[in-house]
Amino acid sequence: MLSRSAERLYWLARYLERTENIARLVSVHMNLLMDLPNGVEMGWQQLVRINASSRQFYEKYTIANERNVTRFLLTDAGYMGSLFSSLSAARENIRTSRDLLPDEAWEQVNEMYLFVRNHMESVHHRSNRIALLDEILKGCQRFTGLLSGYMSHNHPYRFIRLGKNIERADMTSRILDLASLLLAESRSDEMRQYETILWVNILKSLNAQLMYRQQVRSSVNGDDVLNFLLLNTILPRSVGCCIAEIAGCINDLPNNDTLPEELVVLGAYVQAIDTRNTTQEQLRDILDDLQNKLGELHDRIAHNWFMQGVIE
Repeated sequence: MLSRSAERLYWLARYLERTENIARLVSVHMNLLMDLPNGVEMGWQQLVRINASSRQFYEKYTIANERNVTRFLLTDAGYMGSLFSSLSAARENIRTSRDLLPDEAWEQVNEMYLFVRNHMESVHHRSNRIALLDEILKGCQRFTGLLSGYMSHNHPYRFIRLGKNIERADMTSRILDLASLLLAESRSDEMRQYETILWVNILKSLNAQLMYRQQVRSSVNGDDVLNFLLLNTILPRSVGCCIAEIAGCINDLPNNDTLPEELVVLGAYVQAIDTRNTTQEQLRDILDDLQNKLGELHDRIAHNWFMQGVIE
């Protein structure tokens, strides 16, 4: 296959995973804030922080309230990380790769794009916003099911899996960065009182609450949640599982250079993280370093495959 085709499929997967992540974050956060009193340090600005977009946000808005943040994250065409921008980019990548994918995959992405474009104003009303986010979440899951069930699991499919899992691992690490707020010694008494609700919210944002209950079999607490979402190798949205999926894809791709060995090192780095003996500042440094390593992995993948002419 052509390297430019591989790159389009890789970014298609990243943009669609980003679309689903934003929809899930906003949906879960709305429910969380209805369960918390006003004094708890968990507002809409946390979503801007997770997406590392504070500078872009405050260039346009002065207050990080529900209306401004949801407009920025969901429908702002000028912000490349918004749901609408991500979905638009995904649509463009699949439009130019239709010969490699089932027809239903293009139809699904195009329908989601048109749905959001035609309901841009609905995000200002909470009930309409909930309906829009539910539709996007279902659409992204249908797309994943279509590819898994209809598409040959060959090189094009492996590049899709690569993009999806790198984006997913990055978002999980960003969500866990909020743990620094929950673990801070300076956190308020109200924050301490509602800690369990906040940890449950982190699990829900990754659709991992049921699996946590089944596999950890303990009450929800910070150390167990962090270890589950970082180290678990069978939970699809844990960092450990994402890295294992990436390694599997890379091992099956040609001309993979030293990437398999580098993935072994990255996997060992993640599995060596010990959250129970880590301070708040150390945890933040580890998660920042992990995000940098994922960025370096993307650069290696791009250099290895997307700058060639043909992938045999």
